[in-house]
Amino acid sequence: MKAEQRQQAIIDRLVASGSASVEEMSVHFDVSRMTIHRDLDVLEAAGLLRKIRGGATVKASGQFMADFTVRSIQSVAEKRQIAAMAAELIEPGETVVVDDGSTAAALVPVLIEKRPLTIITNNLSVIQKLTGQPGMDVIALGGEYSRKFNGFFGLLAETAIQGLRADVAFISCSAVHGAKAFHQDQEVVQCKRLKIQAAERRYLLVDHSKFGKPALHFLSDLSAFDAVITDDAHEARISSAHVDMLRDQDIDVRIARRSNSEAV
Repeated sequence: MKAEQRQQAIIDRLVASGSASVEEMSVHFDVSRMTIHRDLDVLEAAGLLRKIRGGATVKASGQFMADFTVRSIQSVAEKRQIAAMAAELIEPGETVVVDDGSTAAALVPVLIEKRPLTIITNNLSVIQKLTGQPGMDVIALGGEYSRKFNGFFGLLAETAIQGLRADVAFISCSAVHGAKAFHQDQEVVQCKRLKIQAAERRYLLVDHSKFGKPALHFLSDLSAFDAVITDDAHEARISSAHVDMLRDQDIDVRIARRSNSEAV
């Protein structure tokens, strides 16, 4: 097996299990532990995993955000709840900005139900699923492709979004702390900020796992959004006092429930 093939197989294994030891991978791939260490160094440098003592993991931390593939299979039901509530905020004929995150990508099925729409996005998963759909005009933001985020970023993407205007934007982030949104990777922050500025209405889509987590880079005050939409599973993680604090600051927090989409 070539190094590139083995490294992809390592990522696939970690996506399935979350973490693995160097010894386990050495036996599985029939190579030395030093070879596995070199593979992990390459993958860590690419931002695809995090080395830990004796092995590696794709689980997120305060300084590491998991690969898009990993995030896309996490909290799937909750992301569908959030997408269902977000759909109620879209009118046929509007121009919609869809962010690069896996939570925003969960919008695809509900966007199709709301056509005709014009979609502005740098999210490759969204581009691939909506391109060619009747009634869906897709404006793909160009730029440098990031495997980790499965999207396009950098100066070209940022310049493109500055020349566009949308009715509504759906943005995601890595963490919510207090009344602020944060992201763990600086390469995506500016692009997200420009998407927020490009829309008349802005909504933060954030599943329950993002509350109370640390992240490195400040993205935006929550007051920049018309509403923050989350799922009801967060109630086990975030105190009612936190929600009350946000609402006391006139931040509209909407909770998408499993049984329906009502805000409470």
